[in-house]
Amino acid sequence: MSRRQLVADAVCVIVALLVAFPLYWMVLSALKPAGEVLTRDPRPWTAAPTVDSFRRVLDVESFGRYFVNSTIVAVLVVACALLISFLAAVALTRFGFRGRTVLVVMLLVAQMVPVEALTIPLFFLMRSLGDVAPAFGLNRLGALVLVHLAFSLPFAIWMLRGFVAAVPSDLEEAAALDGAGRLRFTWQILFPLVAPGLVAVSVVAFIHAWNDFLFAKTFLISGVDNRTLPLGLLVFFKPEEQDWGAIMAGSTLMTIPVLVFFILVQRHLVAGMAGAVKG
Repeated sequence: MSRRQLVADAVCVIVALLVAFPLYWMVLSALKPAGEVLTRDPRPWTAAPTVDSFRRVLDVESFGRYFVNSTIVAVLVVACALLISFLAAVALTRFGFRGRTVLVVMLLVAQMVPVEALTIPLFFLMRSLGDVAPAFGLNRLGALVLVHLAFSLPFAIWMLRGFVAAVPSDLEEAAALDGAGRLRFTWQILFPLVAPGLVAVSVVAFIHAWNDFLFAKTFLISGVDNRTLPLGLLVFFKPEEQDWGAIMAGSTLMTIPVLVFFILVQRHLVAGMAGAVKG
């Protein structure tokens, strides 16, 4: 092995450790006794691990409800984003129409707008929308689904365009000669071929929807029935003292579904990211 390869491997290991350290510290803090969490001399280990912090989190009556709400929002965002972005990518790639280039550029520009700059306008928009469609108004999970979908679609469509464009048009012509219509070709041939891209899009959309705090805090302004997990952690932020052990335990429990989802799709995710770079 060359010296250059050794240096590259060492840099990769260092970067991986730096990325993994916050996760390690989160889990460690969740397992530490309360006295060790609040000490002024923190240590990167504990001699007396305990699950008391996890018990306090699970003892919260509405924690299960928060988990269900986060799951509903994330699943709906992923499902809608995959369907809409796939159809939009097909339309932008396979069909020629006036304004197509402008629309593609607008998708790219939309990704450059900071989320914080649109939060307040979206708040007033959702408040007005609630008068017409209550399911998408303030204090409703539908508002979160709609907003996350709006922010996920530009990236999803832009990524899937490369995958759809990579499928040769000769394949569609061959399918047409065999009697397959455009609809059948789209769902039975094209859809499986762009599956790696769909997986990559689903991971990004799921993580954004699952970990969101800003939009949840903005649009779910009252009540506890529709809170998501990030908002549920506010229970442990008390005016007089914060329960950091429970906060870290809740954060650890929040991370588990993301890790499980990532492990299940990691092979397809690597292929999807590679395809996006090529596209």
